[in-house]
Amino acid sequence: MYESALRGWLLGNCGESTLHFRTVKYTDCVLAVRCYLSPLSTSKSWLSTKASLLGDKNILLMGAPGAGKTTVGRIVARRLGLPFIDVDDDVLEAAWKMPVAAKLSAVGGECFLEEEGQALCGFSASGCVVSLTGSNPLHAAAMRRLKESGVVVYLDVDGEDIMRRLAGMKVNRIVGQEAGESMRDILRHRKPFYEKWLDVRVLCGRGAAAEEVAERVLDAVERYRDRAADTFVSTRSAGVASSDPKTHFSDVVIEGLATDGGLYVPKRGFPNMEAREWLRLVDMSYPERALVLLEKCIHPSDVSALDLRTMIFKAYGSNFSSEAVAPVKHLDRNQYVQELFHGPTASFKDLALQLMPQLFAHCLPQMCNYLVLVATSGDTGSAVLDGFGGLGAGADRTGVLVFFPEEGVSETQKLQMTGHEDGNARAVGVRSDFDFCQRSVKRMFGESGLTGHLAVEYGTVLSTANSINWARLLPQVVYHSSAYLDLCRDGVITFGEPVDVCIPSGNFGNAMSAVYAKQMGVPIRKVICASNHNRVLADFFATGEYDLRGRPLTPSRSPAIDILKSSNLERFVHHVSDGDGRLVGELFTRLDARQHFRVAEPLLRRMQQEVLAGWCSEGDCLAAVQRVHAQTGYLMDPHTAVAKVVADRLQDGSCPVVLCATAHYGKFAPAVFEALRIQDIPEDPVEQLRRLASTASAPAAHGGVMKCLEERGRAGHAVCRADYALLVEEVERMIQDSFLRVV
Repeated sequence: MYESALRGWLLGNCGESTLHFRTVKYTDCVLAVRCYLSPLSTSKSWLSTKASLLGDKNILLMGAPGAGKTTVGRIVARRLGLPFIDVDDDVLEAAWKMPVAAKLSAVGGECFLEEEGQALCGFSASGCVVSLTGSNPLHAAAMRRLKESGVVVYLDVDGEDIMRRLAGMKVNRIVGQEAGESMRDILRHRKPFYEKWLDVRVLCGRGAAAEEVAERVLDAVERYRDRAADTFVSTRSAGVASSDPKTHFSDVVIEGLATDGGLYVPKRGFPNMEAREWLRLVDMSYPERALVLLEKCIHPSDVSALDLRTMIFKAYGSNFSSEAVAPVKHLDRNQYVQELFHGPTASFKDLALQLMPQLFAHCLPQMCNYLVLVATSGDTGSAVLDGFGGLGAGADRTGVLVFFPEEGVSETQKLQMTGHEDGNARAVGVRSDFDFCQRSVKRMFGESGLTGHLAVEYGTVLSTANSINWARLLPQVVYHSSAYLDLCRDGVITFGEPVDVCIPSGNFGNAMSAVYAKQMGVPIRKVICASNHNRVLADFFATGEYDLRGRPLTPSRSPAIDILKSSNLERFVHHVSDGDGRLVGELFTRLDARQHFRVAEPLLRRMQQEVLAGWCSEGDCLAAVQRVHAQTGYLMDPHTAVAKVVADRLQDGSCPVVLCATAHYGKFAPAVFEALRIQDIPEDPVEQLRRLASTASAPAAHGGVMKCLEERGRAGHAVCRADYALLVEEVERMIQDSFLRVV
């Protein structure tokens, strides 16, 4: 009755075209009727469009007390022409017939949470902007009900801003705060509850104004609703017609390689974060940083915020020997080492491959088996086997087959891989080099006859976990960002000051992820690409000519970068050419056919603006290991030594440089013994690791590698000739052994 009368009055005085009307109900009674009168001018027509995209769903603003939910909510509602509901004022006080503060005082904190939750369970609204209370997320049943009604937007506000606002509001105690518990402690306690229920996060820089936060809320809701904004294209795509199906994150995780032979990249590039947002991350842990950054890069329709949080905290937990995950240590003068070897297999690949298999299993379609094919120069193989070995759901439908150069990896690397033999995972040695292994894997993906046969005969689809897979590359952006944030936290730099990053490079994935970190807003000045004597990358960045004709791959003491054909270079050329897929396709098709291409001079200059490249001889590599050990007591592996030599030559000393320590020295013990000129080397790899650790002040022996070698010993494994047909046979045999034959 009241609703009808009010509607009649509004229609009579305002007209139908300007009326935006919603009814808010509590159980069977009309609790509050709100209207918003907003004649929308033609110039603001996008607002009505944005509102219509929401349909009858609510925008639910969630955050700590003092986060500014009410102020921001009113602005958002005004901008969208929607009703605004404040749960405190319009729901709780209306239901209780008393102020919220009085209710809390009357019943106490524990009873208050239950009564507040019960009130919310009986609340319904549609098409509104709703400001939740800071304690609503502590009641699971109420939040489940609210979440069904709309999009939960978490206002992740800086703690100092919250404390200042609460002090201004003269709030000295909030719901759930026990005697003797500080306000900071209770806010810290609540954060996991907020992260449990959020759909999208709005990360607010310190001092962000309400209007600015409201704009970010609108952007976040728009992105949440418009999944098409987060699509991927091939590096070789000359333009995708609007009628073509969209390729989303969940697609590229499973497919790995684009159908035209290119690599997937985000169509709109990486999201850029401003300085105030980055500063919020300085005091966060590595998993917390990863969560914020990856939420911005993975659409919640592909992986929800809660699922992503669960995966990240599993990936970067007790399986890493350092609580910091990827700590940064001072080495000498302006040089710092980021230790990327604290994961279970002691290489930087763990930073991606403890997470990527979880993403793969999450996105895995039903009704198919998947065989993950991997070509490795050593470290990827063991990291893939370990990462996929830890899967729960999806493990029975996922097999892993690793091809590695039989004579092109260290003995420890080989033991790590071959010791993983089980029903759904194995490693096969190939009497050739990494480039042959990688070329063969790519060829399998490109042969429709083979992939069709495997799909029809065995119900099995091929995928990959090499860095050509976007989900392998993306997590690496986090540790480059984290290194910079650590330097800020430790007072080495202030945010905005530049750093260089020097990376031992073979397949260019690690270097490419640093380029992407820079695109997100990390102030990286130069990415320095460090090669060993297989210096195809150094030559390319010097001349613009990528030439494999007559160039043999020469084994080195840094075997993980013994690579001539760098797959991720394709992503870099796509990046510096402003997404010119036609050009990229021409260049890399020519490389496949003729083993050679050259870029134009203007493009070469753009490349050189972002990347410096150099190389290191075997003698210089070993000398660097010995010199750094003698001067500092720090023991580097040969790959890190390559980075050290190249950084010494190319970096001008005007800013800090971070050397990526991509592997633990224990994986390359013979080379390190040679560098240190130690005689009487033990034959047993376990004893080798112990001996080296006793000579170094840092880093300590890697417990994961030690345990792996102690438990596995020497395992037999399959070895095949450098014959593509034989590798195909290994694929089919693996499928037959792993999955039930389709009848």
